[in-house]
Amino acid sequence: MATFRAIRIDKAEKGTTAALVEFDEADLMEGDVTVRVEWSTLNYKDGLAVTGSAPVVRRFPMIAGIDFAGTVEQSSHPRWKAGDRVICNGWGLGETHLGAYAEKARVKGDWLVRLPDNISARSAMAIGTAGYTAMLAVLALEQHGLTPASGPVVVTGAAGGVGSVATAILAKLGYHVIASTGRPAEAGYLKGLGAAEVIERNELSGPAKPLARERWAGGVDSVGSTTLANLLSMTKYRGAIAACGLAGGMDLPTSVAPFILRGVCLLGIDSVMCPLELREVAWKRLGSDLETEKLTEITHEIGLDEVIGAAGRILAGQVRGRIVVKIS
Repeated sequence: MATFRAIRIDKAEKGTTAALVEFDEADLMEGDVTVRVEWSTLNYKDGLAVTGSAPVVRRFPMIAGIDFAGTVEQSSHPRWKAGDRVICNGWGLGETHLGAYAEKARVKGDWLVRLPDNISARSAMAIGTAGYTAMLAVLALEQHGLTPASGPVVVTGAAGGVGSVATAILAKLGYHVIASTGRPAEAGYLKGLGAAEVIERNELSGPAKPLARERWAGGVDSVGSTTLANLLSMTKYRGAIAACGLAGGMDLPTSVAPFILRGVCLLGIDSVMCPLELREVAWKRLGSDLETEKLTEITHEIGLDEVIGAAGRILAGQVRGRIVVKIS
């Protein structure tokens, strides 16, 4: 096809604009693999990019969307051939490289991960960057030495994309999961994912003490700011928190007390430039550690023409779990 549908972000006099347009294939960026995109997803970061609420996009015009699953159409890369089923997460998609909300994408073959045999393209995007990031956080906690015997684990923003998947994975692995949410009405949903306890986020929203009562051995945080500061102050001796988000802000109003008096570790989780070897481990583990039924419970589907409207809802905290986007 000479043209295809895509959501294009353009620089405007004030901020940016987003529109569903016909995009010329000749205007795709350089890359050694061309993919027919079948599914994408809507992450919090996508919401920021599409609405222009934060300077995620650093090149204009830009096709939004930070991850996709699809089928290779053309390749000059030695690892890939036409017909291969692939996933792409991060690497600047939707930020500096034309992204996933389009019927075609051209990328570097080194960015691609083979779609596991036991995961469909739709399920891969139901997992998406949010779920893949959650798995990276779990792997980091395991690398630190955390086990279910270590004690309870906390998940913040638990009703969101990262939080929902993290809750489901940790519960399946046998952890006592404490889910923190600003939406108390979602308690039933979270317990359905396996959470043993649900707490309101206001328990973690006040100014953090240097050290507070020890409550958990570890956790996954997608909120940042005061929430993360409180998590650290309540983490048990030699515990760890994996931090992977900033929905509550980029600041971290804490002290060194948890680190030097309790030996607590703060584990930074980056999904964008994560090495290929670790990506492959994460996707393999997602195939075994995330129950298909749980994935179905946390996912709903929209079309490409619905992405712009949904972007505002995800930023407003009105989206539960995961959204998959049917591209073609």
